[in-house]
Amino acid sequence: MKPLPKSQKNLLVARSEEGISLQDFLATHLGVSKRAAKQQIDARIVRVNGQCIWMAHHRLHAGAHVTLAGFAPSPTARSNRPKKVGILFEDEFFLVADKPRGIVVNEAEFSLETLLRTQTGIAELQASHRLDRDTTGCLLFSKTPEAHEAVVRTFKEHLVSKTYRTVVYGKWDAVSSTIDLPLDGERALSNVHCLRGNKLASHLSVRIETGRPHQIRRHLAMARHPVVGDQQYGPKIVEDPRLLNLTYPLLHAVELEFPHPLKPGGKLSVFSPVPQDFHRWLGILRLE
Repeated sequence: MKPLPKSQKNLLVARSEEGISLQDFLATHLGVSKRAAKQQIDARIVRVNGQCIWMAHHRLHAGAHVTLAGFAPSPTARSNRPKKVGILFEDEFFLVADKPRGIVVNEAEFSLETLLRTQTGIAELQASHRLDRDTTGCLLFSKTPEAHEAVVRTFKEHLVSKTYRTVVYGKWDAVSSTIDLPLDGERALSNVHCLRGNKLASHLSVRIETGRPHQIRRHLAMARHPVVGDQQYGPKIVEDPRLLNLTYPLLHAVELEFPHPLKPGGKLSVFSPVPQDFHRWLGILRLE
């Protein structure tokens, strides 16, 4: 088997390959199995003529340009799993982890929840809210069922403040604004503050008052400023060639704050520094 590519790869569909599926095309040209080829498509790192394609059986036409931004390893591969996770806060009831990119929170054979149970030795540890696989930063875990029930009530009472950093396409005109648009039939509120912007992109701080699925990514896309790197809600064609190498949304949970549900008068406030790769993209996009 050929070595896996480490940077962007550009491929041209030959006349003899007219009508071949994207999965078969990648398997042949990368020298990998069909399963590994599909993993690249599922990772949203494959584009055909500049457009992100996520259907394995998409039929290719002769002359089409297929680009692959790196190579996505299997999410279940042991070599791809973090060995240890940073802890930002801990008391007898709760733990706030500094979630790395590329790992699901729970409900998987290998997840952040299972990793932290092994790391801490706390068998009852459970995630009390969620972040997407590729979102980094503050993630709350409860050490007991009682603590989990208590903090879930706090979430339901909208007493939890969650602040994120993100980068979006285009210049965000207002310094501060509120997006109040329903998602999935439920009210959703996102408070947006622009930290710095230019014609290409803007660095935003977003505080959400509700926790709908993919709320920030969907709200910003609805505002015509999708998150940079978002293959699901972002633009179908990315014009800036540098951004073809960015295969995940730039989204970081920077701060989590709420009244401690089991310590009357207490307050839990946790901060997670923006990761290095996020800073690198801020530099590339001249947003530092």
